[in-house]
Amino acid sequence: MIETGEFDFENRLVAPQVIKDDDSDTDYSLRPKTLSEYIGQDKVKENMSVYIEAAKKRGEPLDHVLLYGPPGLGKTTLSNIIAHEMGVNIRVTSGPAIEKTGDLAALLTSLQQGDVLFIDEIHRLSRAIEEILYPALEDFAIDFMIGNGPAARSIRIDLQRFTLIGATTRSGQLSAPLRDRFGIIQRLELYSTEDLAEIITRSAVILGVAIDREAAYEMASRSRGTPRIANRFLKRVRDYADVMSDGRITKDIAKIALDRMEVDNLGLDSLDKRMLSMIINGYNGGPVGLETLASAIGEEAVTLEDVCEPFLMQLGFLARTPRGRCATELAYKHLGIKKPGGEASEQTTLY
Repeated sequence: MIETGEFDFENRLVAPQVIKDDDSDTDYSLRPKTLSEYIGQDKVKENMSVYIEAAKKRGEPLDHVLLYGPPGLGKTTLSNIIAHEMGVNIRVTSGPAIEKTGDLAALLTSLQQGDVLFIDEIHRLSRAIEEILYPALEDFAIDFMIGNGPAARSIRIDLQRFTLIGATTRSGQLSAPLRDRFGIIQRLELYSTEDLAEIITRSAVILGVAIDREAAYEMASRSRGTPRIANRFLKRVRDYADVMSDGRITKDIAKIALDRMEVDNLGLDSLDKRMLSMIINGYNGGPVGLETLASAIGEEAVTLEDVCEPFLMQLGFLARTPRGRCATELAYKHLGIKKPGGEASEQTTLY
């Protein structure tokens, strides 16, 4: 089962979404429990530590928090840390799971003073659910209509003061009224190679795996700036180390394992390369429409748009134009393909 996202990433090792292999007790044990254990996101940690300390000094619940950014960066982990630092309980749900107003009412009325309600993929809440949520966030009360027609009447139920933490990968899809009700808004950025190497080393200690620092950097450099992918690499490379070596993960073992999994030195996998190769070889570097490109390589258009394109554009390998997608000169160089007209242009310069 896939926890987030709408597509089957089961066989895609570099997918930032949660897949079956991540959903285990071991995965949860890898999550840090306090801000001091949380690696990376220094600005977010500094700000949240101030907000948490101030709320505790005043004896008040923390203001509502919105965490946004690409998937796999630790929004759920940070939410659990906030609840732990505040010394309160946390209830976890997701936007698509709240289908009826009664579902939300049951969640809200079960919260105790200061508790945290975490809603993942909050941008997928229906408008009817949002309307119930507005007075709950501002006035800590919910209004219900009982009966029909002339006999209908409104009943208000008071709630305990609580903290809502919303997480989303698409903050732009949040309605303005909902976004404005969050007092604390934090963006999580992609991780540096150094931070990812530290995360891999920490996870290896928890898993009881011996690992060289060079191996941790090798995996970190291919993890697309995402801790979830880095931890997934660690588990798979551990398998190769157990079978091919004495169980210790060295740089050579890491390179062999990742090469066999078709993840190159920048983190591109076979799907990324197929996409770029089709644009270059099949459509002369572009532009080509997304639907046409998806049909040519046998993938869903939304998969390419949501999973492949952001990383390829970040690397400067792909350009989105009004006419379609184009491969850049960096993409030609990375794949080792000569750009048409390249030699001619050099000769023109020489002569």
